[in-house]
Amino acid sequence: MSPETSLYHSSTKQKPSHSSLGTSCRSVAISGLLLLLLYTFSFNYHSSQSPVASRFPFRVSWLSSCPNPNPSTGTPTNISHLVFGIVGSVKTWKHKRPYIESWWRPNVTRGYLFLDRAPSKELRDWSPSSPPFRVNEDITKWEVYPRIVTPVQVRIFRTILETFRQGDRDVRWYIMADDDTVLFLENLVEVLSKYDHTKYYYIGSSSECVMSNFHLSFEMAFGGAGYALSYPLVEMLATELDACIKRNPHLFFSDHMLHICLADLGVSLTKERGFHQIDLHGDISGFLSAHPQYPILSLHHIDAIDPIFPSMNRSEAINQLMKPAQVDQSRLLQQTICYHRERNWSISVSWGYSTHIYDNILPRSFLRQPIETFSPWLKRAKSPLYLFNTRILEGNPCTVPHVFFLKSMENATRDEIVTTYTRASKRGLPACALGGNHSADPISRVQVFSPRRRHTEAGRIECCDVLADNQNTTKVRLRPCMFGEVIA
Repeated sequence: MSPETSLYHSSTKQKPSHSSLGTSCRSVAISGLLLLLLYTFSFNYHSSQSPVASRFPFRVSWLSSCPNPNPSTGTPTNISHLVFGIVGSVKTWKHKRPYIESWWRPNVTRGYLFLDRAPSKELRDWSPSSPPFRVNEDITKWEVYPRIVTPVQVRIFRTILETFRQGDRDVRWYIMADDDTVLFLENLVEVLSKYDHTKYYYIGSSSECVMSNFHLSFEMAFGGAGYALSYPLVEMLATELDACIKRNPHLFFSDHMLHICLADLGVSLTKERGFHQIDLHGDISGFLSAHPQYPILSLHHIDAIDPIFPSMNRSEAINQLMKPAQVDQSRLLQQTICYHRERNWSISVSWGYSTHIYDNILPRSFLRQPIETFSPWLKRAKSPLYLFNTRILEGNPCTVPHVFFLKSMENATRDEIVTTYTRASKRGLPACALGGNHSADPISRVQVFSPRRRHTEAGRIECCDVLADNQNTTKVRLRPCMFGEVIA
């Protein structure tokens, strides 16, 4: 047989029949379907694990090969999942240290205090009650450095990057704050637990003053109040932060720099009203006594305001507020209003801080407006001044309260706490004629009984009942509101 004939016979033997061809096609189709299902399952799985992968499916294999720094995504968020980046300076640390130590918990909280230079000799013996310190990186050799308008603010902004570079593991949230910011940790954990930490979140709040927001942005987290960044967001921002600074050397403020850079990355602000910039001056007791119905997360500008408790210095006053904060942060500064009908009194309790008694029955909608005991951050600002309504004290005995501040707290029973508030000073006004001339002048203290269990009902404040007032003391008990209960 010739080679040509042999080749012909060989090819003829390998020619498939119609039935074998159909079987082969079916096999290929089934194999393809199985591969498609396998790919779909793999893609969906990785997408659910990584917020970046869900946006860039063609990079899934690369992303999934990276080590996962957050292995415990299925467990509830707790304080160990937060890392704090605090900005301070050697010059002011001795003065600001009590503010940070009022909320910092050694061996519990994780984070760092970033200083502008190495501590001086008097600070070398670093207190174990303070966060460990780091020194910010030197950027003076940058080519763009001569064009940077505010190097100090760039240092503050870059603290985000330098905190991330510390390499802490199992991080869900980075909390950035100043050294005169007081934070409330249990409330922070509670609030951040609402959010999916595997997504891109930038959480904070605006300034209290209209002009501060107008000059910068109404959609920006003001940095002194503190703000929270989810791990994936900081991970992404870390790759672009320095480049963003170099693109924008003209920006003045660190929090504005962050806002601009995150806008370039397509991330906008999620607002939580419990972060307080306190762009206010003077006595902020009117603001704190009618705190918004949100968990308090922070207080800033402690040195720009009067001590929040009378007859105390600033650090003593902050420590006084931290006493009830250590017992029940969920109820701290939450306003509860009830009425003493026999005497025509309205009683407003800001738990753990103050109590007001009015010689008249006043609507809750009125009492929830803060008394304007303070002034705006910019002294020449024109109305409207604030992002919230206020009321002015005009010497009217029917609308000016008798004011009592927290004096002490103790266990009333196994299930109840009693907080005692004492009169700050005499009101110096006659009784309210509209209220029947039942003056609260003889009252020197108010006792508030509250359940030990945490106040967790969302969207509604607690109710209260006046128990008695004998001689110089009025007693009030907080309780859950009943279904459909109207307080008017």
